[in-house]
Amino acid sequence: MAETATPSETVNRVRGARRSPAEHLAEAFTSGSVPGTVTLTEIPYQAMVGIRVDRTSDAGARVASVTGGLPATCGDVAGTGSINTLWLGPTEFMVVAPEEAHDSLGGSLVSDLTTALGNDAGQVVDLSANRTTFELSGSHARAVLEKTCALDLHPRVFKAGTAVSTELAHIPVMLWKTSDESYRIFPSASFADFLGRWLLDAMREYASPEVP
Repeated sequence: MAETATPSETVNRVRGARRSPAEHLAEAFTSGSVPGTVTLTEIPYQAMVGIRVDRTSDAGARVASVTGGLPATCGDVAGTGSINTLWLGPTEFMVVAPEEAHDSLGGSLVSDLTTALGNDAGQVVDLSANRTTFELSGSHARAVLEKTCALDLHPRVFKAGTAVSTELAHIPVMLWKTSDESYRIFPSASFADFLGRWLLDAMREYASPEVP
């Protein structure tokens, strides 16, 4: 009789088989960062779910009960805990949560959202393998982004808690300002290597002593 793996063994097997899109750049991210000035890290394997639903409908209310709310306008982010929802369009959202929220690792985020939507109009799609997450932080993080981003990133315009679709180095991304000096960047997995290397190059000047 074949042995059946326990849930914890299955989770460990899944974790052991994964490779993040920028895993090979981890050492370069560490060596290229300047603590207190600008640092770059990858936050791999976050659970991400794409949702299409009318937020004012009954289905929207049920979905919001799972996510902790749905953002109302462009730039808004809903949720105050570990689950956050970013606005992509009037009826389109992206839910971001820790990896353990994913169904394959013992969580139930995708199935909970699918159940909440039910048979009503809309869509729930697991996007966890579609993107990765970069975190760029430090006093010069904004200066690095301003080398390529067409948005006005001045803090009086782009405030902490804002997330929008934009381009960095001609790569489509979601850009989320999580605090005054910290940004999370969501590129598609296929562009993670290029964008990671571009950000490292843009950070390089801050590793050198200032010219008096």
